[in-house]
Amino acid sequence: MSKKSSLKSTIAVSLTNYLDAGAIVAGASGLTLWQNYLGLSEVHLGWLNFISANCLGAAIGAIIGGFLADKYGRKFIYTYNLIVYMVGVLLIMCSVNFPMLLTGFLITGISVGIGVPASWTYISESSEINHRGRNICISQMSWGFGPMFILLLGMLFAPGGYLFSWVESIGHTIGGTDLAGHALNVFSSRVVFCSLFVVAFIAWNLQRRLEESGDWKASKEAATAKGEDTGLIHAFKVLFTNKTAIKTVVFLTTIYLTWNLVASVMGFFQPHIYETAGNLSNEYANMLSCVGWAIVVAVTFVLSFFIDRLPHKLFYILGLAAALATWFVIIAGVNGLGSLWAFSILWGINGGLSVQIFYALWGSELFPAKFRAGAQGLMFFIVRGISAVWGLVFTYIYGENGEGFTIAAYCMIALLLISLIVGVIGCPDTRGKSLEQITKERYGDI
Repeated sequence: MSKKSSLKSTIAVSLTNYLDAGAIVAGASGLTLWQNYLGLSEVHLGWLNFISANCLGAAIGAIIGGFLADKYGRKFIYTYNLIVYMVGVLLIMCSVNFPMLLTGFLITGISVGIGVPASWTYISESSEINHRGRNICISQMSWGFGPMFILLLGMLFAPGGYLFSWVESIGHTIGGTDLAGHALNVFSSRVVFCSLFVVAFIAWNLQRRLEESGDWKASKEAATAKGEDTGLIHAFKVLFTNKTAIKTVVFLTTIYLTWNLVASVMGFFQPHIYETAGNLSNEYANMLSCVGWAIVVAVTFVLSFFIDRLPHKLFYILGLAAALATWFVIIAGVNGLGSLWAFSILWGINGGLSVQIFYALWGSELFPAKFRAGAQGLMFFIVRGISAVWGLVFTYIYGENGEGFTIAAYCMIALLLISLIVGVIGCPDTRGKSLEQITKERYGDI
């Protein structure tokens, strides 16, 4: 595939990451609005996080989507998956009670999970040897653009925001002129989700036109020629009986899980944290989070020029150092806007050099094509599933008004240290090698 077509397909597929992170943050930016409108408790909020694109919904989708992508091809996912996403978002937009909202979050999350393993796999398989890291960074930039734009919209459409008059007009048109208070305010979140619906529709039209992965076709043809079983059960069997594959799953799951337990909380609860622990308005909280995501995009953009040239371990260490510094700020004490700004900036730097970049890159490099997406789906299932449980636990640690935030910070630091140590020890040397070469070195003639 040429450099031009590789970049074009990367951008099209990367919209999946925009929609992934966008769905998480769209819920986060309007969390207080839905809480006030439906009278939700902190436990209700924990359940929304539990089944959303942040956790269980994505976990369920990933285990399904990863192995479907290996069985029927990457293009199969891109042809149908975003239709499911649009259904989930539409349900959220129309929610008038907690069960509707919960169901919408679940459906959207399942779609996100189905798409993510296929997208990282497709990007690596369609990239030139010296541009795999760059293209994964582009995908990660999309993961940053999603929250940045969603939070910007959330800020503009929030009650008291510059464009809230538009929200009022839409709310009165749909709900009647008597609509007021929390029922009217929540329309700002409905409008934000509507923007995701539009982007999903555009992405679906782009992705369903993509060519099938050449690596997947070659792997499927080779398996057929040998008379090998290409079913899902056989794929699981091969994955779980290969020692190299098992070790790789343990390594990647460990570094991604420990980092994601922190990131999942930040992704869903960050604006809510600013409002409760920092006593900021919904508008200011979204603005501060938006700045953090802008930093993620900027740092990832810079990284894209160097990730295929310099040792991965260097950037891995720098990213986790910024993450650890973020939580040391919290331990020092949230004593004003200065500490909140430092918190947001440091976490933005971590996001730009995040473990997720290396997990996506290594996860698509360190497995053979026959179960590449399936292995990623399995790991994503484990990570997001455990993150779902952690999201519920975190609400109890955090407390109703952020009184347990310092204790939570110590938990975050411990998790990040594990990710740092394991990642540094197990960092693979894959730069400048083709996927075929990496597979040959690790698995032989599998």
